[in-house]
Amino acid sequence: MRRIAAGTALALVVLAGAAQARTVEEAKASGKVIIGIQGDNCPWGCINATGEADGFDADMGRAFADYLGVEAEFVPLQVANRIPALTTDKVDVLFATMGMTAERAKSLQYSRPYAANQLSVLAPKEMAAATAADLAGKRVGVPRSSAQDNALTAEAPGASIMRFDDDAATIQALLSGQVDAVGGNQIYIQRLEEARPGIYENKMPLTVLYNGAGSRLGEADWNEALNAFLDAHMASDAYKATYDKWMKLAPPDFPAQMDAIPYTVTQ
Repeated sequence: MRRIAAGTALALVVLAGAAQARTVEEAKASGKVIIGIQGDNCPWGCINATGEADGFDADMGRAFADYLGVEAEFVPLQVANRIPALTTDKVDVLFATMGMTAERAKSLQYSRPYAANQLSVLAPKEMAAATAADLAGKRVGVPRSSAQDNALTAEAPGASIMRFDDDAATIQALLSGQVDAVGGNQIYIQRLEEARPGIYENKMPLTVLYNGAGSRLGEADWNEALNAFLDAHMASDAYKATYDKWMKLAPPDFPAQMDAIPYTVTQ
């Protein structure tokens, strides 16, 4: 009886099937495109109080879905699982604050850039943090696996780098005193001002990152669709209005090409 019961229990185990990569045409036929965004990093991408995707990347994703003639389905992601969600076929594409780096370009296919992001060290105004030497012995928070994580690990070896799951957790670590400073993007100062006005400021500049949409390596159809959409949308007043709404800035000039970061699938 034990053997029968064990066999019955084993037969009831259901293994979840692996997601399968879809072509653009398959996505169109299904009536939706599945888009990965950051889940808690407004104004870039987040899930708002009503449970809807919100922010700059969500608006860009909806515009892309409109371009394809389908609905947008958003999957909220953290910094560290953005590329894995794409490469394991959980999402069709990424509009997920994907800073364009040569290292990441080995793992995903970037589109042309559609946003810019100034990375800096942020700290209380009274704290010296203008150089890497100033950060020696300081606790500096960063989102795990982010561009600022990589930059500070390389440029400030004397700092104690503390890694968090996402931007929201990194900002909270600074507000709570868990860290002395953080490596953040151009939006951090807005969020810190909302929480504690007049306390923090941008200190040591790190780098300017350009953000691109992501698709899987070798998938020319998604890459071509993303670039065609961006070519059309970024020339529109709607794109400029979206940029102003969320970034409080005019769109910058974007580089026509970047070293070791192709914008198109190499044939």
